[in-house]
Amino acid sequence: MTETAEVKNTLVDGVAENGGLSVPGAGDAVAATDDRKIEPLTSNKRDRPHSEGPAQTDSPTKRQKGVAPIKAEFLLHPNGDRADQARRGAEADDAAEAADSRYQKTDSRDNNQGGRGRKKDNKKTPKSQNTSRSFGFSSDKLHLCSSRQSTPEFSPRECQFGAKCKFEHDLRKYLSEGKRENLPAWNGLCPIFEARGYCNLGWKCRFHLSHSEERATEDGKKELVLIEDAERKAKDLETTGPGGDISIVNAVPKESKINLSRRKTGTPKSDQYIEWVNANAELERSLFDGRAKENNDDDIPDDDAATKKEDRDDIRARFVEAPFRPSEKRRIYYGPETPVLAPLTTQGNLPYRRLCVELGAQVTWSEMAMGMPLVQGENSEWALIKAHESEATSPKFLSKGTVVQGYDNARDIKFGAQIAANKPWLATKTVEVLTSLCPSLRAIDLNCGCPINLVCEKGAGSALLDSPSKLENTLRGMNYVSNDVPITVKIRMGTRDGQPTAHKLAKRLVLGGREAIEAGKGTAGVAAITLHGRSKQQRYTRSADWGYIAECSALINRLKREQDDQTDTIAEADPRDVANEGHVYFVGNGDCYSHVDYYSHIENAKVDSVMVARGALIKPWIFEEIETGQYLDKTGTERLAYVEKFAKYGLQNWGSDEMGIGLTRRFLLEWLSFSCRYVPIGLLEHLPPNIQDRPPAFKGRDELETLLSSDNYKDWIKISEMFLGPAHPNFKFEPKHKSNSYDSLNAEG
Repeated sequence: MTETAEVKNTLVDGVAENGGLSVPGAGDAVAATDDRKIEPLTSNKRDRPHSEGPAQTDSPTKRQKGVAPIKAEFLLHPNGDRADQARRGAEADDAAEAADSRYQKTDSRDNNQGGRGRKKDNKKTPKSQNTSRSFGFSSDKLHLCSSRQSTPEFSPRECQFGAKCKFEHDLRKYLSEGKRENLPAWNGLCPIFEARGYCNLGWKCRFHLSHSEERATEDGKKELVLIEDAERKAKDLETTGPGGDISIVNAVPKESKINLSRRKTGTPKSDQYIEWVNANAELERSLFDGRAKENNDDDIPDDDAATKKEDRDDIRARFVEAPFRPSEKRRIYYGPETPVLAPLTTQGNLPYRRLCVELGAQVTWSEMAMGMPLVQGENSEWALIKAHESEATSPKFLSKGTVVQGYDNARDIKFGAQIAANKPWLATKTVEVLTSLCPSLRAIDLNCGCPINLVCEKGAGSALLDSPSKLENTLRGMNYVSNDVPITVKIRMGTRDGQPTAHKLAKRLVLGGREAIEAGKGTAGVAAITLHGRSKQQRYTRSADWGYIAECSALINRLKREQDDQTDTIAEADPRDVANEGHVYFVGNGDCYSHVDYYSHIENAKVDSVMVARGALIKPWIFEEIETGQYLDKTGTERLAYVEKFAKYGLQNWGSDEMGIGLTRRFLLEWLSFSCRYVPIGLLEHLPPNIQDRPPAFKGRDELETLLSSDNYKDWIKISEMFLGPAHPNFKFEPKHKSNSYDSLNAEG
């Protein structure tokens, strides 16, 4: 199979032509007009049964809550109870935000108790989750010396270790005994060589036969040499990032990360802001202490009250003005034409985001990066900030939403970085180093929605929801040091189920806390707020509450009028402290699994756009469905083509040597653990599909579709081997949910 294989989408919209699958009733979601105007479904329409083909005498099976409505002819046990047949998977949803090994690192500078004296956490983790996973390793049997990696056989570089070098110097021995055979995928052509005109991994590449040959020398010997396309190589070296990555932006030089780790890189803007905060802390206390005394004395004469007001004004005038303002930042835009790919733990990697952008994602976010490792220059954390050049292009702009004055689409890009920090000073320093080292950032988002215990226990993620004043100060500090990069925030409904607090927090973030306004600090200056319609405690146990998201959206729309009402009052915000000309974009997040869900939320909840998370993991072409306003019944061949693309993009990003192939395989299997949950549209009795539904055991319309829908880890391995070859003997795969695991030593077949 080749990547360029042509496949045809079958449109399931009630008006499919040329023999396409037709589902009467599904067209309710789409108006039959040339401009594909979307008409959101009402609640009645969303519950209406849909059936394939002409009217039948037997009515379709009644839809059961929580069970994917698969047609009887595709069920493996058609006579059984569908609810009992539905495969488990609810616990796997938490894997989108489940703990990863890097969240378990501790740092004495970020933990007052240090490694000792910490109380043992008796909280039980869900039995279905692997909180500490191991993937083994993938490496060559013999390790080739770097002096031989990219040189001709008879003209190697001098090895600095000489006879003491422990690595292999015999090139032919390494190729015959030290590494595994070349891969046959893509007709044996190296994906890196195809993109760059040369392969930087040289002889270690598992496709080295496509860019090497044996030449006869003048003395009659045969020498192994690497092949390069000089013209393409020269062009590539002019455009690649400092790290030599293919078409990558925000690739931070190694020297810069070393300087961070050695604390040689200063943060002057953050230091100035922190100094400003500390210098005015005493003045702020004086202001509000005086205010408290006033409120406790109801008999203050008018003359004395006027005098006290003058004193407050005098204190306010003595505040040192902070050096940077939100009003000076670039404008951003969210509209119905800009669906957002959520920051996804583990699977929000560069190759997967690249695939989603190709399929129509207009805004992408990095995986959540921890503030302290970034400030300390850790390679693994800075790798999360890299983006593909396709993410550095402008998002689609049709002016369907609210456009703020001064917005320039040419300056707007798709990719933004999301960070987590537990202290205002840490968030401020993190933002400063990000904006100084990464030129291609749409915005920087503060994560206040992560429910991972290891993150929240340190005061980051969802823990910030219970500290609104601290959160406001954190965002304000981020704004002061981010230059022209806007600051946004992602929150949840609250920390406890049944006790939502997001509406109060949203009001504070838009208007500013009363104390901050009176003290002259201004608003937090956020350009956008994203609300996940679940609480921290709830995680994924129930559906997202879009009714509450709609309430918060209506509240934010009313806050603009409140800002106007505050004009010429003590609570009036300084226009310089307001981002986006006072318009704060509002994005909803939760359970978006089709274009019907997307446009229904846009219409009914009145959000500016919708962020897609698990829906994009299960079917990345959801962005294509949103763009076309159609259900797309992807065949097994089309879905496998996406797997093939991801594998190629993974090798170009992580490398085509043994280690790079191991990483690509690992992240491909992570994705397949979600994508196997997709139920093809043509197999469903009712539309639209529901992301919370779990399918009973079923078979596809062909063997490939059945294979791609399997929840057996051994089948995921088979799929990966189509492009990456057999797994390394030391490779292990442990999904985030314990129901499946893989060890190459005991794999069947």
